[in-house]
Amino acid sequence: MRSFFRAAFIFVSAIMCILPAQANTLSQVRERGHLLCGVNTSLPGFAIQQTNGTWTGFDVDFCRAVAAAIFADSNAVNFIPLNATQRFDALQSGEIDLLSRNTTWTFSRDTKLKLNFAGTSYFDGQGFLIAKRININSALDLQGARICVQVDTTTEHNLSDFLQAQRIHYFPIRFKDAEEAIELYRRGDCDVYTADASALAATRASLATPSDHTILPEIISKEPLGPVVREGDEMWTNLVRWTLNALIVAEELNVTSKNVEMLAKTTVHRDVGRLLGTQDALGTQLGLEVDWVVAVIKSVGNYGEVFERNIGEGTPIGLARGLNDQWQKGGLLYAQPFR
Repeated sequence: MRSFFRAAFIFVSAIMCILPAQANTLSQVRERGHLLCGVNTSLPGFAIQQTNGTWTGFDVDFCRAVAAAIFADSNAVNFIPLNATQRFDALQSGEIDLLSRNTTWTFSRDTKLKLNFAGTSYFDGQGFLIAKRININSALDLQGARICVQVDTTTEHNLSDFLQAQRIHYFPIRFKDAEEAIELYRRGDCDVYTADASALAATRASLATPSDHTILPEIISKEPLGPVVREGDEMWTNLVRWTLNALIVAEELNVTSKNVEMLAKTTVHRDVGRLLGTQDALGTQLGLEVDWVVAVIKSVGNYGEVFERNIGEGTPIGLARGLNDQWQKGGLLYAQPFR
């Protein structure tokens, strides 16, 4: 019996040693001096490394926003490029602190992988990219098509479910990462490329003659994409979640990178004051400075600025706001209030 209790004590002690490491992400990031953020290996508009080594993109800017929240310095982040197969292992092992990489929030990922989704940063859906010369205008006409699809993704399962339901026989051409898919599609090794519609827009923009290609009208799935963190650290989850909320609420309240410092000094609007820390000091509940949102918005802008700069209609990606517009404008962006 004594040996049983001794073994139980050792087991509980081991668990207690593990828990603080999992539940202290903010302290670890501060001690290190920078955030470790997992991003796509190369997805124009969302995450891409420029020739000078600088990372840019919608998901990249979210990493910078979290760094600004912690350090008041959006450059205090190292970007770790990860493919779809690597991304969850890298987060679970502690190789990264945050995953900001076009990752769909699903039941299984939320419950089985010991991960937390901190919100939805981009509402997407799966579609199909095809060359106009093939003369197919609907996904319902893909009988016998060779379709490029990425392995270890929700995309692969969605494709199978959709075409099986439509009794459409197809030939899947499986690949590991987006670079391989683009090359296969460019060479004509597959007739169709299926992915999130945002990724298809990015791919089309990278082709020699984007106007020779079209995205078919059918959207066959819901793909809520957003930042992911490890389970076991509620303060870190909250920090990441409320950084995303801050970007959304700032746009709703017309707080921008150009006026945020002025508003922090002059606003009499109570909602703006709570957001920017001039009232209620909400940031201290996250272990942050009271004016942490000022640093975030000054560094990267509000949600709308991040969207338009990286993937909006004025960029080569050319995406309309659509579902990713504010709730007052018919979109799905609706953040919890700062109170």
